[in-house]
Amino acid sequence: MMKKNVKYEGKGKALYNTDIEGELIQVFKDDATAFDGKKHDTITGKGVLNCAISTFFFAALEDVGIKTHFIRREADNEMRIHALSMMPVEVVVRNIAAGSICKRLGLEEGLVLKRPLTELFYKDDALGDPMINTEHCELFGWAKAEQIREMRALALDVNAVMSNILEEAGIRLVDFKLEFGLLNGDIVLGDEVSPDGCRLWDIETNRKLDKDVFRRDLGGLSEVYHEVATRLGIKV
Repeated sequence: MMKKNVKYEGKGKALYNTDIEGELIQVFKDDATAFDGKKHDTITGKGVLNCAISTFFFAALEDVGIKTHFIRREADNEMRIHALSMMPVEVVVRNIAAGSICKRLGLEEGLVLKRPLTELFYKDDALGDPMINTEHCELFGWAKAEQIREMRALALDVNAVMSNILEEAGIRLVDFKLEFGLLNGDIVLGDEVSPDGCRLWDIETNRKLDKDVFRRDLGGLSEVYHEVATRLGIKV
């Protein structure tokens, strides 16, 4: 496979066209950003770690029948993927109150929810990824109501799989975001599944093992991501 020109470049990843129709190379960058890009740094090794962890979870999800854009890991920080028609909607699953929901609703961080909660956000950095609902998606053509229902159901399936895996590694899955796209008319999980898009806490101490370490200046991000990989048995 030949990696060609850049198709898209975001804060943490870049997508490259290839000489194979319908397949892209996703490159995980060492850039770390927070607060809609207002805080930025370069963390050596972060891209390799996120690629390895995403590969691990995509493979685990594929094993139980959840369709993803993942084909295979192509290099240390590169993943071969199916090209999707992405929906501009992020699905966030929350098991424990943390982050923006605490600010919006005045909840105490660490509150264990009675059941997993799904929320929708419009993917637009310039607008700060505002919270939306199904009516917004339908009215503005971002996704149909039945697609939103399927995305929420898939997100809850992903939550169940990831929670079980992480719990065995002594890690609590607090919340995470997912992005979906269409492939031959089917809804498929895209983007990445890594500590960049999850909140992960140590089960015993609630020590943060995710990008909140960078957001709140709590230590070395690469070291924390490496700990997550090690606990999951991932060789980086």
